[in-house]
Amino acid sequence: MKRTLKAYAQAWPMIEPFVIARGTQTTADMVVVELSCEGATGRGEAHGVPYAGETQQTLLQDIEGVRAAIEAGADRQDLLKLLPAGGARNALDAALWDLEAKLSGIPAWRGAGLDRGNAITSAVTIGIRTLPEYDKAARALAEHPWIKIKVAQRDPIAAVRAVRAAAPKAKLVVDANQAWTVAELQTYMPALVELGVDLLEQPVKVGLDDALYGYASPIPICADESINTAADLPRLIGRYQFINIKLDKTGGLTTALQLARAAQKLGFRLMSGCMCGSSLAMAPSLVLAQLCEINDLDGPMLQVGDWPGAPACVRGLMSPPWPGFWG
Repeated sequence: MKRTLKAYAQAWPMIEPFVIARGTQTTADMVVVELSCEGATGRGEAHGVPYAGETQQTLLQDIEGVRAAIEAGADRQDLLKLLPAGGARNALDAALWDLEAKLSGIPAWRGAGLDRGNAITSAVTIGIRTLPEYDKAARALAEHPWIKIKVAQRDPIAAVRAVRAAAPKAKLVVDANQAWTVAELQTYMPALVELGVDLLEQPVKVGLDDALYGYASPIPICADESINTAADLPRLIGRYQFINIKLDKTGGLTTALQLARAAQKLGFRLMSGCMCGSSLAMAPSLVLAQLCEINDLDGPMLQVGDWPGAPACVRGLMSPPWPGFWG
C-alpha cells in the first residue's frame, strides 16, 4: 500500500512553567506524524526523551531517514528494525496504529489483544514551587483522585505535607526525578508513610539504585528513568516494585505492550506515564493504561490548548480517544 508521510514540529505552551528536579520547560515541544493511505490518515505525536539528547530536530531527522520505507509500506514490526527506541519511532508507531484502526475498523485496544478500551483515571502533576504555591495548587486539585508531586532534594517533606493538608482525600505519588540519595530516601521515609504517600517515583539516580536492592520499602518504589525497554527489567528486580512505562522511551505502543507483559511475568506492577504533550500524544497510552494500576497521562491538562475533537478529561477521568479522535 502506497502511503504519504507528513512530519512537522508542534509546540504547545504550558499553562505555567513546569518545574522538576531536572529543569524547567515552558512549552511542550512535539513532533507530529500524519500517515495517509486509501483516504484515511493515521496520526501520532511524540516529545522524545530530552535527557537522552532528543529534540524536535533530531526526531524529524530520524523520521526523514525512514521516509522511503514507511511510504513503501513498512509495518510496525518493520519499524522496530528501522529505528531504535525513542520519540521518532513512537510518533511513527502511533500513526501506524491509528491508520490500521481506521482502515480495518478494529479499535486499537482490540487490535492490541485487550478485552477493554475504557476511560482511565490519571494523576495530575504539581511541579516544584514554593510552599504557599503547593498549597494553592493542591486546593485546586483536591477533588482529583490522584495527585503527583514533583519535589527536589531540598525539603521535600514540607512540599508533600502542604499538598496532603490541602488535598486530604487524594492518593499521592511523590516524584523526585533522581534527586535523592538512598540515605535521604530512608531519612524521609517515616514522614512519607505518615503523610499517606502511595507511590515513590525514581527517588535515586540511575546507576546508584543498586543500593535499593533488598530495601524493604513500606511505600512501593517505581522505576522511571531506570526503565526504557524490556532489556532493563532484569537489573530492576529486587530494587523496584513498579515500572513507569512511557511510549517515548519504549519507542511506541507496540514495544510498550511487550514491556508491560514481560514486566508482569517478573512480578512488577505497572504505571503508564508520559513526557508531555497533547491528547494525541496520550492516545496510544490509553491502550497501555488498560493494563496499569496507576496512570499519569496528564500532558493535556498542563498545557494551553489541544487538538480539535480531543477527548474530555474531568477531574482526572480521561475519556477514550476512540473511535473518532485516534485508534
